[in-house]
Amino acid sequence: MCGIIGYVGHKTAVPILLEGLRRLEYRGYDSAGVAVLRGTELLVRKKKGKINEGLAVALTKDPADGDLGIGHTRWATHGPPSDENSHPHLDQSGKIAVAHNGVIENYDRLRERLLKAGHTFRSATDTEVLAHLIGEHYKKYQNKNFPAGSGKHPRKSKKSSADAALAAPPQQADNNSNPLTLAVCDALREVIGTYGIAVMCTEQPDTLVGARRGSPLIIGIGAGENFLASDANAIVAHTRQVVYLNDYDVATVTADRFDVQNLGANGANVQVSRIEFSSEDADRGKFPHFMLKEIFEQPRAVENALRGRVDFEGATAKFGGLNMTPGEMRSIDRIVIAASGTSWHAALVGEYLIEELAHMPVEVEFAHEFCYRNAPLERDTVLLVISQSGETADTLAALREAKRRGHRALAIVNVVGSTIARESDGGIYMHAGPEIGVASTKAFLSTLTILSLLAVHFGRMRMLSANRALEILRALEAAPKQIESLLAQTDGLKRLATKYAKADDFFFLSRGYMMPIAFEGALKLKEISYIHAEGYSAAEMKHGPIALIDPRTPTVFLVPQDSMYDKTMANLAMIRARKGPIIAVATEGDKQIRKVADDVIYLPPTLEAVCPILATVPLQLFAYHIAVARGCDVDKPRNLAKSVTVE
Repeated sequence: MCGIIGYVGHKTAVPILLEGLRRLEYRGYDSAGVAVLRGTELLVRKKKGKINEGLAVALTKDPADGDLGIGHTRWATHGPPSDENSHPHLDQSGKIAVAHNGVIENYDRLRERLLKAGHTFRSATDTEVLAHLIGEHYKKYQNKNFPAGSGKHPRKSKKSSADAALAAPPQQADNNSNPLTLAVCDALREVIGTYGIAVMCTEQPDTLVGARRGSPLIIGIGAGENFLASDANAIVAHTRQVVYLNDYDVATVTADRFDVQNLGANGANVQVSRIEFSSEDADRGKFPHFMLKEIFEQPRAVENALRGRVDFEGATAKFGGLNMTPGEMRSIDRIVIAASGTSWHAALVGEYLIEELAHMPVEVEFAHEFCYRNAPLERDTVLLVISQSGETADTLAALREAKRRGHRALAIVNVVGSTIARESDGGIYMHAGPEIGVASTKAFLSTLTILSLLAVHFGRMRMLSANRALEILRALEAAPKQIESLLAQTDGLKRLATKYAKADDFFFLSRGYMMPIAFEGALKLKEISYIHAEGYSAAEMKHGPIALIDPRTPTVFLVPQDSMYDKTMANLAMIRARKGPIIAVATEGDKQIRKVADDVIYLPPTLEAVCPILATVPLQLFAYHIAVARGCDVDKPRNLAKSVTVE
């Protein structure tokens, strides 16, 4: 959830750290801080609040310069947001600084032990305990003699480590080569929990140490400079060459080299990868918010999800990364989809698609529950996980549980090189580009598109006719242009949002394919505008929730002209009879809806199976404009973070 950046090189560190933290602020934004080494002095600046209102102001008043440093944006877990609880944290000696993402589950026992040893703590965080633990182990190595390369000599070479890394595999760390690395390894062997950490020490003036377990961390490879980061967004302006660390990897990074070892293996599996997107892709551009930019990028996102995967000649879809033969695909008897949040809503649409088009049983599970109940998985069951970041902790746990039980695990992810992408048996990339806004938009539409193609793919192996498959593929092909026409309605949706912005409660209702989109519409509204909103099956209203309907509670009804149209209209009439205001999302040309709805948003005609892709767009814009009208921070809604990397 939080963000980490580290820098070692020949440039002044603070501007690079601040730029990276701003790019990471969507991951955690209740406080931010940096630690920079100037000579033998460790300079720490950290403040509660958003970067420009806290840390940047503090650095203007009290500058810190040096060419080695770490930075952090925090999303509070242990201890409330405060200056004291902000990262980085120091050890007892004040020589070691640590930035940490994740949760140290046994921090209380470690803290008690350290207190008895005379340690004093200044914060309520688990991270400070880890910093003190590293410092305690470091004392064992302080006075030992280490060979050159240990971090105790001044930086000599400015050779491009990117060129070196691509010319030959990176050398693995010698366990006796660096006292800070040894101390980190010793400390982590005592730790229970998850971590992505960046560590620096006044006595190792040319070295950063990073490590991960369950929380992402990458090495960025530059020319005469190297980086640590929890997210490629932080460093893409400086390098596109990266190494994605695996669980239990510990990296020792200097300006001209990096070494990786693994706590649980003799050697680390190190591979240099290239970031797919540019720094411009991760900028807001002309848009006032990332969320609006990403909503408007959805035609391209859907095109990218379709590109190279549509086979009109064979009337099917094709995927290169599933790593399954046609025979293995046909042998699948059941699919379980595990996901959370917005991805879970996409999975529900996928259930409708695959069951209708392929006649395969599909079950959708909350990823965070999958590991904690003994769900029966038959021999030919495949698990499909969905995660935009590829780092979602509970989704990753579900994937590992399925693999532990001997089942094939496939994935739909957006981030190349992410943990889920690397650990799955096969998968499909969204290719949606970086998604910075906390509220997911284009990744959701990309996922819906991929699930539609996957349903066609499975269907054509079973009983889906070529004509029906072609009909769906043509409708998907037309979707990007239709999305553009919906985006052109943004001014009208802004006026509609202004009309309803003062409401305290909303219902989002529909049936069939559109029911998960009602869930998603409610989620978007509540997470960025803080209006209480609930998504329901329209038929479920009469079983209780209809008691909440009154003239002050608007209902958004999704009523396209599909197979459920008459049923949904009957449910709408019940709301109308109780004087609830109705906003209808309907198909162009539907004149009947005008007679019963207070306001209507029209969708271009399309197939029932493809309509969820189109219907999502006006709901996103509606939520966005309401949030702006209410003065909310759209890209960084309170209490939320982009990637949930702790359970």
